[in-house]
This record gives sequence, C-alpha cells and structure tokens, in this order.
Amino acid sequence: MDLGKRKFLQNLGVLTAGTALVPMAEAGLHFSPTRREGDPSKRYGMLIDLRRCVGCQSCTVSCSVENQSPQGQFRTSVSQYQIQIRNEEATTNVLLPRLCNHCDNPPCVPVCPVQATFQREDGIVVVDNTRCVGCAYCVQACPYDARFINHSTQTADKCTFCAHRLEAGLLPACVESCVGGARIIGDLKDPSGTISKMLREHEAAIKVLKPENGTLPQVFYLGLDEAFVHPLENRGQPALWQEIH
Repeated sequence: MDLGKRKFLQNLGVLTAGTALVPMAEAGLHFSPTRREGDPSKRYGMLIDLRRCVGCQSCTVSCSVENQSPQGQFRTSVSQYQIQIRNEEATTNVLLPRLCNHCDNPPCVPVCPVQATFQREDGIVVVDNTRCVGCAYCVQACPYDARFINHSTQTADKCTFCAHRLEAGLLPACVESCVGGARIIGDLKDPSGTISKMLREHEAAIKVLKPENGTLPQVFYLGLDEAFVHPLENRGQPALWQEIH
C-alpha cells in the first residue's frame, strides 16, 4: 500500500471512530467532481443469449488474457447450476455467464469513500485504481458478486465491458471470443443496433438478475430459466438449486 492510501485509511479512521464529527476537509480528504468520461450519446449494454452458450469458458480465458487478471480471479466466468423443483425428479442444468451488470442504479458507486468507483456517461461502471484504497465496500455492496479485490493490485477489480477496446472500435474480449455468438454488446440508445433489435424482438423473454433489488441491470439474458431468476416461486413450489461448476 502506498503512502497516499495509508494516509487516507488513517484519516478515515478519524472520521469514523466513535461519534467524532470531523469535517472531511480537516481530515485531509479531498474529492474530485463527478467524472465525465465516456460518450454521453451512448449507453452500452450486453445481451447474453443462453440458447447459444455452450459453457466453453472461452470468454473467461480471453478476458483473463486481455485484462491480466491474477490467477484464480475472474472478471467474467460461466457458472453451471443444477435446478430441481421440489418433489419432482427432473433436474435442469443452467449455464449462467456472470459479470458486472453495469447497473443504471449501481449500489457500488455511493458506498465508495474515495469516488474510485464511478459510472461513466456511457453507463459503464469502472474503478479508478489510482484512487481505490481496497476497503472492499463496493465488493460487499454488489448483489451480483461481480467484484473482487485484486490480489496483485490490492484494489477493487471487475468487468469494464473492455471499455478500452470499445473506445478503439473493437469488441470486448469475451464477445469477440464467444464461439457461439452468445454475447452481444451495443449502444442501447441506437434503435437500429443489433442489441436493441433483439431486446424488442424478444421483449417477453428477456430477464435480468435480481430485478427486485432495483439496480436496473444493463446485462440482459435471453433463455434464462425462470426457476433461477425466482427460485422460490417457480410453478408455485420451492425450487432447489446449487452451483455444480
């Protein structure tokens, strides 16, 4: 940990110890204004077509190579779950690609004490690793388990939709490497784009994870089993599900 981060944590302790009321300015904590990165004319989102996902993990591998994730830590991966309706013998296997949902109402942003986590004007939620102090508040706030503390940098890490590639006119590594073409990314403000057309065409079948949280995820799933989205409500009977890979 560098001296700047150490000083911040010491000063944060001054702010939070007991009932002490110390102005942030006196504690030496200075925050920058709202970040203005990204193109405000765009709003990126991703559609994952589970009918095409084969669980090959090429997205996981390509993301790790592109973003140099530490061993054993991943910005995206494909989990495999087994779902069984209680009192029924049949089971269903569900492949579920996981990544940051780049929410319109991201709970990870307001809890960051140093504004290291912020939402770009194109909707992509990112982490400024030069500011992050590794407190893990954002990791705990994320309802999708999409964040982690990077073992190498000791700062928060997550999917960024490969913003650096998008800005260069390229696709995110996971989208480019998907052998089944299951991942589709695009500008949700562009009605003629592929993702916008598919969201309209399959509107009734589109689902998001944990909609009850009010985070407004911008990662959409097509073909996701309702038993996974609402495991306790499927067919009016409780369902059992467990991660098997």
